[in-house]
Amino acid sequence: MTQRIQTYPLISFEGIEGMGKTTNIQWVAQYLRQAQHQVIVTREPGGTPLAEQIRNVLLAEYQELVMRDTELLLLYAARLQHLNQLIQPARNQGQWVLCDRFSDATFAYQGGGRAVPKERIEALHQWAMGTLAPDYTFLFDGPVAQGLARIKDRSALDRFEQEPTAFFERVRQTYLDLAASDPKRYKIIDASQPLENVQQQLTAQLTIILDNLTP
Repeated sequence: MTQRIQTYPLISFEGIEGMGKTTNIQWVAQYLRQAQHQVIVTREPGGTPLAEQIRNVLLAEYQELVMRDTELLLLYAARLQHLNQLIQPARNQGQWVLCDRFSDATFAYQGGGRAVPKERIEALHQWAMGTLAPDYTFLFDGPVAQGLARIKDRSALDRFEQEPTAFFERVRQTYLDLAASDPKRYKIIDASQPLENVQQQLTAQLTIILDNLTP
């Protein structure tokens, strides 16, 4: 008899600001728990006490210029801590991991947005993570103007949220390029739609993932 092997996926949630990642990651977690799966929800940068401290450094405003390579190195410092102290142990213990942004965000924000050479990010990524990548990535996509309009009433915008529209246009295009390069992993969600429609799209994708979970 063929042995059925249960796997514990890492699913990342990507997209520019205002696309509903944070709302929908909790909805997906609840959906999976109702399907009797153990789930942990985390985020990047952050996820562990040390990584959350690095997040605070990254999002704060400074009078001095934050060098783009400084930002890149801080992100991977937080990611290494997150990966080894939370993500991998959780998967080893039989939990699905849902992560609000992961390594693709670095290619989109620092690569696309900040124009850090892709080769530099890839070299650091290879050193820090090897071949590790999310099993699935939900890319919440929609017009930049719509996303920025959704966040304009937040009480305080962080250092990234204050970037100009052109920055987010570059980030969005990089995400779409990444998705086109790996359609098996990326699942593009039309986040410009009402929440009910977005969650219908997620349900369709989750049904496929659950159906393919075991051979």
